[in-house]
Amino acid sequence: MSTDLPHSAPALPATVDDDELARAELYGLLARLWHTPPDAALLGQLGGAAAPAAEPGAQLVDAWQALVQVLRNTTVEAAAAEYAALFVAIGKPEIFANGSYYLSGYLNEKPLARLRADLAPLGLTRAVGALETEDHVAYVFEVMRYLIAGDDPAVCSLAQQERFFRAHVQTWVHALCDAVVAHPRADIWRAVSELTRAFVQIETQAFDMLES
Repeated sequence: MSTDLPHSAPALPATVDDDELARAELYGLLARLWHTPPDAALLGQLGGAAAPAAEPGAQLVDAWQALVQVLRNTTVEAAAAEYAALFVAIGKPEIFANGSYYLSGYLNEKPLARLRADLAPLGLTRAVGALETEDHVAYVFEVMRYLIAGDDPAVCSLAQQERFFRAHVQTWVHALCDAVVAHPRADIWRAVSELTRAFVQIETQAFDMLES
């Protein structure tokens, strides 16, 4: 299976329960926001979206509400300009969104090779023509979405989710979020980063509880 960026994983099956569906959808949304700036349709959807299910005042709800608020106050043009300023450049961008950079200090290093080795048994590869390597944050979030809600029981399991998350999400995504939050130009993606950080923390705690 070739997994493009974003949203090339199979449609979420009706058999997925509500909690797992919510997890998969949030991974998918975050993949979309890290991959490209929101268009008018997505801005409209998110501007009126309800908060995810959680205890009132919980960090995830606070981060979600902050993102919704900033998206209500932006435009497609402003979002595109901010994304380009942070993540797009002819040479070196202001912020890299690749795991290899945060784990080794360089792009296309051993962390990317390890990721590709772990993707191969899952039947996942980068789509032909894709610009981003597999260690882009949007790609690893799409993989998590697939492992939660995909229809292949041989690979889409809780155990596989934990293995992939521990190796390829938990190890570096917080550093990406820190870099974005610290950047003076970040506004929308500061909110995206805070939501990402809160979600990854919740996922980490949930997997920790499985081992306790």
